[in-house]
Amino acid sequence: MIAVIGASGQQGGAVVRALRAHDQYHVRALSRNPSRHLDLGHEVHKADLNQPGGLEAAFTGAYGVFLVTNFWEQGADEIMQATAAIRAAKRAGVRHLIWSTLPNVEEISGGKYNVPHYTGKAKVDAIIREAGFEHHTFVIPPMYYQNLTGPLAPQKQADGSLGWALPLDPGVRGIHMGDINEIGHIVAGAFADPGRAGNGEYLPLVGDFMSFDDIIRTLNSQGHAFSFAQVQDEAFPAEIAQTFRYFQEYTYLGSPSLDQIDLAIRIAGREPSTFSAWAATNFPVASR
Repeated sequence: MIAVIGASGQQGGAVVRALRAHDQYHVRALSRNPSRHLDLGHEVHKADLNQPGGLEAAFTGAYGVFLVTNFWEQGADEIMQATAAIRAAKRAGVRHLIWSTLPNVEEISGGKYNVPHYTGKAKVDAIIREAGFEHHTFVIPPMYYQNLTGPLAPQKQADGSLGWALPLDPGVRGIHMGDINEIGHIVAGAFADPGRAGNGEYLPLVGDFMSFDDIIRTLNSQGHAFSFAQVQDEAFPAEIAQTFRYFQEYTYLGSPSLDQIDLAIRIAGREPSTFSAWAATNFPVASR
């Protein structure tokens, strides 16, 4: 049995779907509103990271737990939420915990960049290592391809074109990207093979490594006519601007991470989708 936090969200939902595709897993989907999601898992239980008193019961009987938190949720304290869940999982006898983390930007940049929505997750890694689970794994989501049709969708520019204006050198390859719906394959593979992927391994989902010029070139080759303008940091909230600066100087993952990426692909048992393949299906060309 695997208990999945945030089963109705993007990452948790991807994990539920991947686990349910295999007969070896019994999925306990956890949600703050289980009555709205009765068909998510083999069973659906209530769990709220802001109400830690109920977490141990939600984890009881589970071999594994997939844990993810949402920095952008109003009032969320990721370290507090994750710590409560880790302690509850340990008390419940969970043997394998998989945590969705991100790079420690402050550590990688020597304090140059302050990106709490990355570093807050990274600080949880040590808490998991110290908890003493029989197995633990760190998965790293990429910059979602889906962001480019969602919060980072192209906007109308001053010159009338449709495209992006960001505080980023578009010629620098620094963005590890992927289809977030595919993170479930890595998680399912890690639960199935703890000998290779349950000893503190970091498993990033990476379908492509691109510059913004690469992104635009790919989309425009498929019939779009997008533009890009590099703007000053002041045009964006400080944390977002520093995130892009960090990508430019250190890359999304903070290092090449080739061995980790290769292991993640082997654990998933399949190659992740390239941006070109994903965009061809999910980024329709607007009719003129």
